[in-house]
Amino acid sequence: MKDSLVLLARVPAHPDSRCWFLAWNPAGTLLASCGGDRRIRIWGTEGDSWICKSVLSEGHQRTVRKVAWSPCGNYLASASFDATTCIWKKNQDDFECVTTLEGHENEVKSVAWAPSGNLLATCSRDKSVWVWEVDEEDEYECVSVLNSHTQDVKHVVWHPSQELLASASYDDTVKLYREEEDDWVCCATLEGHESTVWSLAFDPSGQRLASCSDDRTVRIWRQYLPGNEQGVACSGSDPSWKCICTLSGFHSRTIYDVAWCQLTGALATACGDDAIRVFEEDPSSDPQQPTFSLAAHSRQAHSQDVNCVAWNPKEPGLLASCSDDGEVAFWKYQRPEGL
Repeated sequence: MKDSLVLLARVPAHPDSRCWFLAWNPAGTLLASCGGDRRIRIWGTEGDSWICKSVLSEGHQRTVRKVAWSPCGNYLASASFDATTCIWKKNQDDFECVTTLEGHENEVKSVAWAPSGNLLATCSRDKSVWVWEVDEEDEYECVSVLNSHTQDVKHVVWHPSQELLASASYDDTVKLYREEEDDWVCCATLEGHESTVWSLAFDPSGQRLASCSDDRTVRIWRQYLPGNEQGVACSGSDPSWKCICTLSGFHSRTIYDVAWCQLTGALATACGDDAIRVFEEDPSSDPQQPTFSLAAHSRQAHSQDVNCVAWNPKEPGLLASCSDDGEVAFWKYQRPEGL
């Protein structure tokens, strides 16, 4: 099983600090990393090697916690512990900070673009989720402040094709939001985790959502529309989300990140036990009660906690990871025979 995840390269991305997060651009040609050194680095290939193409160092005063590319690939958003979000515009190999979004009371923990590119979401230790509207002049306006969580909000992610937003929090819950009559509302609360929910990932269809937690489990939630054949109760016209699978017993410490490959459906996790794991869904299992098998397990993927895993959006099986050890690693995953 260990041969199904092969290390391709390892680079010292943020020496002497933690590397917190990674994001591939939509073309799959560039990888952005961010860290405790307040810097963002842009990685690309030269021959067979991964090299640093740009260092973005002027935007933030404190740790950069998350980065996210716009769907067009021309902008990069960065969320920082300095309570701001920077918007960087790409010009060839150079990046310019064109806007700084302010308003959160303290650390901004995550940032995400909607699939249209017209909306941006941020979340913070101040317990709020903000939705920003982007106009044709690249002006950003906060159109909604959502205070549905009772604790620090760790992560935000958009549905792959709809303007549906999900957030994960220290309050052990996942919240879902959508626009209703010119305002944003919380339309669902997913309860079941027994500790902090660290990260979220939609599957390629957007009908399922994976969540990972300090409780050492991954939960798979499925959307059920009103009038569904399975008889899952819905409130009015809102879909209902139900946990249909829990992956437990695989991780020995906190699971910090989960990534659902949009090309193959493989599910990767980043864990505080220094390991990366990849799970595959059994194609013959019941869609209402799916089963997932551990397909790859790199026990010493990094020398410290693994903070993030990110599948390349264009090359099947290319996975990047980063860690408290400051390094970024590139992996090639191949589904084992017999799965």
